[in-house]
Amino acid sequence: MTGDFEVRYTDAARDDLLRLFDILLERAQTVEDFDAAQLAIDIITTEVASQLSRSPFIFRKAGESPFLRELIIPLRSAGYVVLYEIEDGATINILAVRHQIEDDYH
Repeated sequence: MTGDFEVRYTDAARDDLLRLFDILLERAQTVEDFDAAQLAIDIITTEVASQLSRSPFIFRKAGESPFLRELIIPLRSAGYVVLYEIEDGATINILAVRHQIEDDYH
């Protein structure tokens, strides 16, 4: 699913996804846990692409700027928070991704 906005990941956001995936793999104890780790990353990237490419302005502001926002992605009993910036009328930049229990973005 795509919309009017191009969604791009910064290097830092890509690193965050890898870091989160590594954390999930470290905690994995079964084959199902390994599958769940990949599924979590797939859900994050799918939600980012589908939600932000269509309507990036509907999600909550993350500071004073109306162009800096957060997408909350619920997953099981927890979830993830995606920090993004609306660059212009056609581009969304994913700046960071964190687990909701983390204190702040990395």
